[in-house]
Amino acid sequence: MGALWGLLTERPVSLYAVAVLRIGYGLLYLGFLLREFPHRDEIWGPGSPWTPALTQQLFDQTGWNSVLTLSDSRVYFELCYGAALVVSALFMLGWRTRFMSVLFAIVVTSFHARSIFMTDGGDNLILLMAIYLVLTACGRRWSLDARRDRLRAARTSGAPTPARSPFAQELRDARTTLTTVVHNCGLFVIGAQVCFLYGSAGLYKVQGGTWGGGTALHFVLNLELFRPWPELSRIADEYTVLIAIVGYMTVLLQVAFPFVLFGRLKYPVLAMLLGMHIGIGVLMGLPLFSGAMIIADAAFLPDRFYTALPRLCRRAAQRTGLWRPAPGRPGGSGTVPSQGRPGVPSQKQQVVPAGKGNE
Repeated sequence: MGALWGLLTERPVSLYAVAVLRIGYGLLYLGFLLREFPHRDEIWGPGSPWTPALTQQLFDQTGWNSVLTLSDSRVYFELCYGAALVVSALFMLGWRTRFMSVLFAIVVTSFHARSIFMTDGGDNLILLMAIYLVLTACGRRWSLDARRDRLRAARTSGAPTPARSPFAQELRDARTTLTTVVHNCGLFVIGAQVCFLYGSAGLYKVQGGTWGGGTALHFVLNLELFRPWPELSRIADEYTVLIAIVGYMTVLLQVAFPFVLFGRLKYPVLAMLLGMHIGIGVLMGLPLFSGAMIIADAAFLPDRFYTALPRLCRRAAQRTGLWRPAPGRPGGSGTVPSQGRPGVPSQKQQVVPAGKGNE
């Protein structure tokens, strides 16, 4: 229990993973809004068949709300749409992330609620993740905030530390501990959400006769609604044994997913799930859903994976001759930076070697 309490309160875990979630969902939603820009009025604007009056009647029953229904003016809607693009871009870049994460959650909730009958599983997952990311310290890594903190720490590295009163120091420590606890709890909720999603999806499939008979993907490949590339779907449908095996593997991976997260088996499982989601995005024409799931799976990769990834890419580029290191340039330390608040030293925060812990 002491170790568990220390893990919860001493340092925020998986800061690189939540940074990937921030970048991924911010970029995904920004691309979604840009893709639907020509059709924005028919989906969310005053010209939508689902009028603001009908939306308000639904809100009275469900308790939802949306900033898009505060006015019927087209100018107001265009301003909201432009603001949504800006908020998504700034959230992705990690500028004033705490504030932008709240605005991003409001944007996603408002657009989701305004046209809720046109949403799917991908929209639902992005909505949940946008709310959960408000709790996390997703701007500590790979963000403009992190860059600003590094520059500030470099400027003040030689300056004496100003003396603080005991009360101010205790208040600062309490704030740091509270931020750490909220971050870790938010990350736990994200992981639990993905586990419930996979587990329930697998258990529902087990109850279906088509999945047990190995014919489910055959019917999926022949649904006109999910055939963006009919010829490609027809070619895939010709391999009956292969699609039956893929169907069984899909059920097995989804049911087993929550039970393989604490061992090395999770890496091949995540790799197979990546292939499954790419196949769904291409064959079924569901890029938003597939992208949302792929980004969610990134939460289960440890920080040492993300710190080692640039080094592995450089090595691959050197072997292929695409990149050569500058003379005298260091190759990197291979360590995970301190996981606490940037610029605030603490005895509890240590640099962890890339090959140990920090899951």
